[in-house]
Formats: sequence, C-alpha cells, structure tokens
Amino acid sequence: MNWDIVKGKWHELKGKVQAHWGELTNDDLDVIDGRREELAGRIQARYGVARDEAERQIDEWMSRR
Repeated sequence: MNWDIVKGKWHELKGKVQAHWGELTNDDLDVIDGRREELAGRIQARYGVARDEAERQIDEWMSRR
C-alpha cells in the first residue's frame, strides 16, 4: 500500500494506526489527517524516538497492510 492510499482512506485506517501506536490520541489522529510527516512527528513526540526510527516504524507498518 502506498501513502496516497493511506491518505485517501485515513478515516478507515485511524483505528489501525491507533491500535499499533496506542500512545497516539484521537486528537493526534485528527491533526495527522493522513499526512505521513505529521504521523512521524507525533510518533517521535509520544515515544521519544528519532525521526529515522519513526519513519522505519511507519515503513514496517505499511509493509503489513
């Protein structure tokens, strides 16, 4: 799945994103609104990881979709 599909189906995928990254709040998910860079930033902030680690986690999550 590519990110354009994720962005288009964001409302459907929010639950799966929150299940994977449980520290993200509903407000975080609303602000993210399907934007990958915003998701990476929120993962960084909530989990205290570096940007490249957040991007790696997103890539890993995407490969399982």
